[in-house]
Amino acid sequence: MVGFMLWLVVGLGALWAFGALWFDFPHPFLGKIVAGVFGLAMVLAWILVKPRWRARLGSCITILLVLAWWLTIQPQHHRDWRTDVAVLPHADITDESVTIHNVRNFEYRTAEDFTPHYETRTYQLSNLRGMDAFINYWGSPYMAHPIVSFDFGEDGRICFSIETRPEQGEAYSAIGGLYRQFELIYIAADERDVVRVRTNYRTGEDVYLYHLTAPGAKSSFLEYARSIKELSETPRWYNAITNNCTTAIRHQRASGERGAWDWRMLVNGFMDELMYEKGAIDRSLPFDELKRRSHINPSAKAADQDPDFSKRIREGLPGMQP
Repeated sequence: MVGFMLWLVVGLGALWAFGALWFDFPHPFLGKIVAGVFGLAMVLAWILVKPRWRARLGSCITILLVLAWWLTIQPQHHRDWRTDVAVLPHADITDESVTIHNVRNFEYRTAEDFTPHYETRTYQLSNLRGMDAFINYWGSPYMAHPIVSFDFGEDGRICFSIETRPEQGEAYSAIGGLYRQFELIYIAADERDVVRVRTNYRTGEDVYLYHLTAPGAKSSFLEYARSIKELSETPRWYNAITNNCTTAIRHQRASGERGAWDWRMLVNGFMDELMYEKGAIDRSLPFDELKRRSHINPSAKAADQDPDFSKRIREGLPGMQP
């Protein structure tokens, strides 16, 4: 049994190292060759090398060498970024207000054809009225993407979406997201940009909108603002498990201030169900009915070019502020 467990650990380590070479080697084509040679060498060593402990030891040393190399790969701010993630926001924070630079507010003709436009917006903390959560599905009911929006009344609304930052020609890979394929980006945007592109221009995506009833909007907003400021100064890697669109929200808080871990933070297609259970969203209706009524794609399409887009997508939603 002990021998089996040792081989299992070595096998998992070798699988991880194979992926690290495949996805993160400096030259993509050469990386696939190196990963293939590594995998073949591991299998041959496990079959041919005797006694077995030497095969395990040699495998462990090789895996650790791959890990040592992999840890030297550093995130960057300066790459040939895809146009929609080319500009990082940054924030100036005072006791009374937060000024966010490079708030994205694109004009879309299609999901791929748009006119980039960025703005500088100042939000008085005293005007903060509350926050809402958009939950975006793009296929699987098990996985979703959260977008948090803050309502500052006369100062308007501001959305935050935590995403990968792909380079030109680079596509998202769920497995690649476990490695050092993508930098992390906080997109600060107008709702008519970051929500409307999902409801009105991309195909196969569904968005649900919930008003968050739990207190702490100010502290949550400042967590986002501080994270934007820190990320503009120091780049960070995205990771599909440890630092993704949902877990990064949790990591904004000091470890002692985080809520209890729940598996639905990772399988985040059930995040709205989790919020419902904790009383963080409206509970005047059964959850299934609340979710049905919170689907905003039809109202977003109807409000497409309306300057009151944000107001119209909220009309009639349960628990929503006017």
